[in-house]
Formats: sequence, structure tokens, C-alpha cells
Amino acid sequence: MAIQMNPYLNFDGTAEEAFNFYKSVFGGEFATVMRFGDNPECGEMAEGDKKKLMHIALPIDGGGMLMASDAVESMGQKLKQGNNVYISLAPETRDDADRIFGGLSDGGKVEMKMTDMFWGYFGCFTDKFGVQWMLNVGNDQPN
Repeated sequence: MAIQMNPYLNFDGTAEEAFNFYKSVFGGEFATVMRFGDNPECGEMAEGDKKKLMHIALPIDGGGMLMASDAVESMGQKLKQGNNVYISLAPETRDDADRIFGGLSDGGKVEMKMTDMFWGYFGCFTDKFGVQWMLNVGNDQPN
């Protein structure tokens, strides 16, 4: 079983500025830039929030990926020091994601159970030691 592991950062509306800075340091091109307004389930979100980054990814030499999003208070997301870093895992299959999610979240606090999203299969939680995790299986991966 292969699992890709990446740091995932949360920002208070400054993800785009931060990632343009990181890009100037690391070089390369963004692998993904997705705004909240790109989400077909965006609903009645303020125009300013629609422009915020839902997801951005910058490949780093060596195979890693630096990823981030903006926290949106209207969606119940409140950024504070200490909750702005996740460990993002990308298992190969949904079965692997379910197994890992169940094991690591045991005794912790589930933020979002593993759920089908428009980009793939996703869930996030804080484990019983206070470490924040997210799991994602892209739509191009097997079930």
C-alpha cells in the first residue's frame, strides 16, 4: 500500500499571497488552483468568499506537494494558531482511506466523515493526540 503524505496549510484569506511567495522561493507551477466559487455546491456565499482559495497545490522538488486553503468563517471555519496545519494523506483506494480514517480517528474528533465530493473521496479529523489529518482519494483512483 502506497500513501502520499503532504503538509496542508490553512490561511485566513491570504493563501494566494502566501503561495505566490512560496512559488517565488521553490519555483515550479501550481498543480491546482481551485476557488470556493468553482464549487458547484457553493450556494449563497459572499462574493469575497467565492474568490478565496478552496485548494491550491505547489509541487516541491523531490516529489512532495505543499497544499493549502483559506478558512471561510461563513462556512463555520475559524482559523486560529494551532489549527492551520494538517497532514494530508492520499491513499490509493477508498478501502485504504476508510481503514486509515477509522484507525487514526478512533478516540479523536471527526470534522468531516469520509464523503464523496465533486473532486473525490474526502474526510478530515483531529486524532486523540490533537494532530489534524485529512484523507483524499481522487476520482481517478480505484474504489
